[in-house]
Amino acid sequence: MNATRHSPKRQTILIVDDTPENIDLLTEVLDPYYQTKVALNGEKALKIMAGEAKPDLILLDIMMPGISGYDVCQRLKRNSDTHGIPIIFVTAMNEMEDEKKGLELGAVDYITKPISPAIVLARVRTHLALYDQTRELERLVALRTAELETTRHQIIRRLGRAAEFKDNETGNHVIRMSHYARLTAQAWGMGSALVDILFHAAPMHDVGKIGIPDNILLKPGKLDEVEWEVMRQHPAMGARIIGEHKDELLQAAHSVAMTHHEKWDGSGYPHGLKGEEIPIFGRIVAIADVFDALTSARPYKKAWTVEAALQMIEDGAGKHFDPGLIQPFKAALPDMLQIMAQYAEENGALPDLDFTKPGAI
Repeated sequence: MNATRHSPKRQTILIVDDTPENIDLLTEVLDPYYQTKVALNGEKALKIMAGEAKPDLILLDIMMPGISGYDVCQRLKRNSDTHGIPIIFVTAMNEMEDEKKGLELGAVDYITKPISPAIVLARVRTHLALYDQTRELERLVALRTAELETTRHQIIRRLGRAAEFKDNETGNHVIRMSHYARLTAQAWGMGSALVDILFHAAPMHDVGKIGIPDNILLKPGKLDEVEWEVMRQHPAMGARIIGEHKDELLQAAHSVAMTHHEKWDGSGYPHGLKGEEIPIFGRIVAIADVFDALTSARPYKKAWTVEAALQMIEDGAGKHFDPGLIQPFKAALPDMLQIMAQYAEENGALPDLDFTKPGAI
């Protein structure tokens, strides 16, 4: 009986059958054209499929001791890593109902024994070609989707930075605070998918500043009551700029823009939301935004020390900030300090460096 045959450039066929003579016959037919792997039972087949090097197609017997071919097929089709690999049943079970069941379980074809070498080769070639086409199409779709996702992130990021350029020379604020929000969310225990959405939505938090007159936005001193009323309109302006969408990222950006100035005790704006009425994205961005604002020099103030800013954050727990976020924020602080150094204003604008790679510090 033949063992695994090595031919690096050849496609790989896994043959699963509990009868060595059947395996020998199939390998004899296939070996001139393909690399073959063999398994004498369902358990061995599943073990092979759990490995890194997966076959391009499976020839699978049905009647085997232990795990039947039907069970093997069901398990492979339920697994996202293996569900796309074509399975051809090769079996002595030749009733129409047997063939129907095999195809309903997800097999692409059904060959009855005794086999015809010509039919086996023809069916294998056909389904390998179809599988190659499917994989190439999936690759192209994934590539295009990734390109669109990158473009979407860049548009959102640039719009967020457009607002920051009105009152921040390099716009590095949006990069720093987006990382601060990401790190705080991770320490809080937010799932990775939502952390990624928050990271890319956070730059839009102050997009409404585009609508604030420069004489108010850039005023070096304190705002008077009338000016402050105008400034307080920027969250709603930002939400209107972003608009309402079904897209999850834009929904998050809308929420962040609208709610990042709300306060835990209800004294914030624009809607005076209180406690958990404030979406978690808005609560996290509120801390990240304030921390970066405190530790950055502005026309009207010097940069605070990290210690002083941290004390202010702690003092604001239960008033300005969600008290449940204080410990996660402090836990993330060492990584935040690395972000602070990397994207310091004196380093100049860093619009492209690692912003789309959340793990890079």
